[in-house]
Amino acid sequence: MEITRVGYGAWAIGGAGWAFAWGSQDDKLSIESIHKALEMGVNWIDTAAIYGCGHSEEVVAEALKQWQGPQPYVFTKCSLVWDDKGNTFKNHEPQSIRRECENSLRRLKVDVIDLYQIHQPPTEENDVEPAWEMLAKLKEEGKVRWIGVSNFSKKFIQMAERIAPVTSLQPPYNLINRSYEPEILPYCKEQNVGTIIYSPMVSGLLTGKMTRERIAALPEDDWRRRTPNFNEPKLTKNLELVEKLKEVGAKYNATPGEIAIAWTLRNPAVTAAIVGARSKEQSEVVMHDRITITDEEAFALESVLK
Repeated sequence: MEITRVGYGAWAIGGAGWAFAWGSQDDKLSIESIHKALEMGVNWIDTAAIYGCGHSEEVVAEALKQWQGPQPYVFTKCSLVWDDKGNTFKNHEPQSIRRECENSLRRLKVDVIDLYQIHQPPTEENDVEPAWEMLAKLKEEGKVRWIGVSNFSKKFIQMAERIAPVTSLQPPYNLINRSYEPEILPYCKEQNVGTIIYSPMVSGLLTGKMTRERIAALPEDDWRRRTPNFNEPKLTKNLELVEKLKEVGAKYNATPGEIAIAWTLRNPAVTAAIVGARSKEQSEVVMHDRITITDEEAFALESVLK
């Protein structure tokens, strides 16, 4: 699977009404943002069943139905399910994963899913192997082409690899969260496990658009209001980082978000970055990998939070 260095992330376009919503979202704008990303050469879309409790997958399906160009790869995920109030739960039971796969195929209106990923690792170690065995079986049956994991530890990846190859890992990775950097990213590079990182702009925090005032005015149902990075004592330092991103960006005529993405892509263990957009204007700014920052610029950025 040959993928572009940047892919379209479909989390936010799931809309409101569930536990990790970004507030309400206009489906027409979502479809326009996907089309703009594809026009710019992006060749993969990453979504999940849980995003909007199925709605993100439906929006992706509609966008691809309307799209006249080459069809992109479509990645989605399993193991997070929901109730009728939008609350989310882990479920790694094999039959639940099979049901989720069938439902995702139906919502996405595809015959096969290009990359199917376990969204969150199981709480119990004993649940890793049965869940991964089911993904391997779905691959054998031709329902999915490749199988991967998200948010897994090195130990859990190794457990899965004893059953069937792990195509990819999807971890969080950005200037603020570098927890996967010391051990797991090098391990994936060594094992030839593709690494498609998410939240390179920290859910919009590093775009340069997130002022204190805008953060305070986020909708009540926007999950970011409840996260440490958008609140003190971390917020002040994080906004200092944004100012440094602006300073570096000025040299490239680029936004802070573009520089934040470029920082993640300079890591040789990173295959590609998942970049979210909620409008065609946002896609136009960030859906590319045209910038390569220097070692000195990277060090200056990293020094802000040390």
